[in-house]
Amino acid sequence: MSQETAPVPGVDRPNITAIDIVRVIVLVVAIGTLALWGFAATWPLPWNVVLGIGAPVVVLLLWALFLSPRPVLRLHPFLRAVVELLIYVGVTIAWWLMDQPLIGLGFAVVAVGAGVISGRRSLG
Repeated sequence: MSQETAPVPGVDRPNITAIDIVRVIVLVVAIGTLALWGFAATWPLPWNVVLGIGAPVVVLLLWALFLSPRPVLRLHPFLRAVVELLIYVGVTIAWWLMDQPLIGLGFAVVAVGAGVISGRRSLG
């Protein structure tokens, strides 16, 4: 027995597409990668905890301020793309520093591809 939900007046629900799901997965992988990099790198004890917690928090703050669906600070689409690319470059460099350049390259290709498709969709 399926129940069809009728549209509620005054409620505007966004359409979630496959590219939105890919972008969420990319963000979760980016946060996890930076946490792994911070904790697993060869930093002395207090610094690995600081970087393991601090790097993902910085990425979450950047995402919330500039890249979220309802950002705190609205940027021009090109500046928004630059912020997104800086996050992706940081994650790719983290994979390279962990001696996993192929994973970093794969992440970069998927993340930039998803960002380009999403950016083109939002511009047009």
